[in-house]
Amino acid sequence: QVQLVESGGGLVQAGGSLRLSCAASGRTFSSYTMGWFRQAPGKEREFVAAVSRRGFNTYYADSVKGRFTISRDNAKNTVYLQMNRLKPEDTAVYYCAATVGIAVTSKYEYNYWGQGTQVTVSS
Repeated sequence: QVQLVESGGGLVQAGGSLRLSCAASGRTFSSYTMGWFRQAPGKEREFVAAVSRRGFNTYYADSVKGRFTISRDNAKNTVYLQMNRLKPEDTAVYYCAATVGIAVTSKYEYNYWGQGTQVTVSS
């Protein structure tokens, strides 16, 4: 089992940057593919990015490709989401999640979720 705690959200102007962090408990962090998802008011939770267990492979939603970068540090049990050139439509609660599955862009594949961190981008 793994527990996840996100941090780093906040209010930023369009064009700005934020870095989200997700700290995981337990000694099996490197056994999980890690993902970031987001949910805006009135919308479904959607995939943002994922990184494989050792960090060699990354996956992105088309809407964030080229602007966001996911990475992980297994020694620190932490996964990051660097968000650049933020847009108002990036406003959402951002969640990190862990899976041992292979369908890494599907929210249904993830077993463990953090509580979320709010990101608000003003225009």
